[in-house]
Amino acid sequence: MDLSLAWEYVADGVMGGVSEGKMRQETRQGHKASVLYGDVSMDNSGGFVQMAFDLRPDGIAFDASNWTGLELDVSGNGERYDIRLRTDQLTRPWKSFRTEFTAAPEWQTLKIPSSTFKSHKTDALFDAAQLRRIGVLAIGREFQTDVAVANMRLYRV
Repeated sequence: MDLSLAWEYVADGVMGGVSEGKMRQETRQGHKASVLYGDVSMDNSGGFVQMAFDLRPDGIAFDASNWTGLELDVSGNGERYDIRLRTDQLTRPWKSFRTEFTAAPEWQTLKIPSSTFKSHKTDALFDAAQLRRIGVLAIGREFQTDVAVANMRLYRV
């Protein structure tokens, strides 16, 4: 099932950080994509730039429990990025379910099973029936960000 990718840009400035970036739509190697650019800085308790979207425009959770995981078409600069999931189980912005991927320079389709998402700063276990938000982040170390996502889908085996 294709997801509607109404991405929004967020950076660590919301918590006093100084990372800089932007998100824009562009065509890369023949693929229309949302691209996250930036410079991640660890200064001033910072350390991330992100593009994220809510699964539903009203912010209500989406039941993804009948799906195996996420599939995305991605390219980038060879760096490591995070995918972060938010559910209605989580009450604070620093809590999430996360996994990593590497954005190779050539386009690739990645299948990421829901079982690979690990709890972060929460004791909750991921419940796909309460999925609300998906983010792609450059985080945790100083580097230049360049990651493009052309499509994202829920898949099942």
